[in-house]
Amino acid sequence: MTDQRLLRASRWIAAGVIAAIAAPSFAHGIWFAQRAKQVALVYGIGADDLDMVRRLPQAEHIAAYDAQFRPFAATARVAGPVVLIDTPAKPVLVSAVLQNGTWSRRGTAEFERKGRDEMPDATLSEKTVKYAVAVEGPLSGRIPALPHQMLQLVPAGPLPDHHGAPLKYIALFNGKPQAGVRVIADMVNDPDAKEVETAADGSVTFPVRNQGLNVLRAVFDGPSDDPKKYDRIEHTATLAFTLAHAPE
Repeated sequence: MTDQRLLRASRWIAAGVIAAIAAPSFAHGIWFAQRAKQVALVYGIGADDLDMVRRLPQAEHIAAYDAQFRPFAATARVAGPVVLIDTPAKPVLVSAVLQNGTWSRRGTAEFERKGRDEMPDATLSEKTVKYAVAVEGPLSGRIPALPHQMLQLVPAGPLPDHHGAPLKYIALFNGKPQAGVRVIADMVNDPDAKEVETAADGSVTFPVRNQGLNVLRAVFDGPSDDPKKYDRIEHTATLAFTLAHAPE
């Protein structure tokens, strides 16, 4: 191989390593929000409220929980362009999982919906899974690790009644506190914020950002369970809760 070819190859390898190690986690996610006073499951990032109806077949483990964190029935229903969550009683929590597929790319090119088995020269291949938990009623205690929520962000204390108050969160991976989870405080209104990594005890603290809907996002790159198809599993979780506004 000539020196020029070696140089090009080394640059390509270096670009691939950088992309694999430092790939930014501006990933889309799922979260719960009110739509016409009903609970809706949203897919997007920032102000992008994308097509959740088309993605509904990928959603699974949709659940509701009572004040003692006991599960009860929750059903997703398509209402025009929106996916609503129906429950027989008002829940304290709702949760969901979305299997978002396998994606690969070469260098900094756009991701394609392929695995490494289909794109062997990819510099990054990953399986992506989205999780969502929302607080819909008064909490009787700390939110436990919920079923199927491989990555979960839980408040370490009571929710405050006003924005700006500091609140500590614990990131759970497989039900245990996890260091190195990358968290932002407002996925909807500040999606490009600098991520803050959780400490050794899985904790991170932010001032509550909004006197209204708050959607925190957490991202963690877990090990692959199928290395021939993807290098890692990118877990993206949201925690949503709402602070009440002053009486009218």
